[in-house]
Parts: sequence; structure tokens; C-alpha cells
Amino acid sequence: MKKTFRFYKTDKGSWYIDLPEWTDGIEALQMVEGADTMLDTVSNQSDEVYLELSDEPFEGADVLHLTENLQDSITGGIYMMPFYKGTEINHPMWLCGVTEFVFKGLPPLIYVGYPV
Repeated sequence: MKKTFRFYKTDKGSWYIDLPEWTDGIEALQMVEGADTMLDTVSNQSDEVYLELSDEPFEGADVLHLTENLQDSITGGIYMMPFYKGTEINHPMWLCGVTEFVFKGLPPLIYVGYPV
């Protein structure tokens, strides 16, 4: 599965994924615990960014590595983003249960691309 997703930052500085097919509360769509600061980086400090996400490799993608599976406790998992566009950043983040919804499970690797 490879799909482009829109992420947006509210006036209060909170990041969310734009996921129209999500039927539960919007609070679950908020990016927190490192995902928010990663979005600040990849958005170049703007209030919107589009990312291509996939559970299969594709050219030019950075890779998020699952380092801790939290499906049996708080949902989702802790991922590490070692590099951003060739620069080492070693950025950890928690990706919540929405990740499981999007990927139909919790992939060991998530590939991230930056469409133009």
C-alpha cells in the first residue's frame, strides 16, 4: 500500500492527519509524542505537508523502523526515523492505533516520501 496523506497544523500548533475515512473522534488523529516534531521538520516549519506512506520500499523514501510494539497496551508503536533526506536525525516517535487502521496492522517498516 502506497498512499499520499495530508497532515495539517492547527492555529493552536497541533498536528493532525487528514483522514476522511476515520469514523472515531478527531483526538485520535492528533500527531503527538515525536510525530508532531517530525512533521515540523518535514514541513519546513509550515502548517501543512503531504507525505507518501507505504509498507513497501520505494525510491527516495526514508524509513521508519518499529522499535517497540505497543498494540497490547496503548496501541500503535514506537518508531525511529534514523535519517531525513540523507541527514542523520535518529528521531523517535509514537505512532498510535491510527497507524494500524491505515496499514491494516503495524508494519515493521514504514517508508516515507515527500511528493512535490
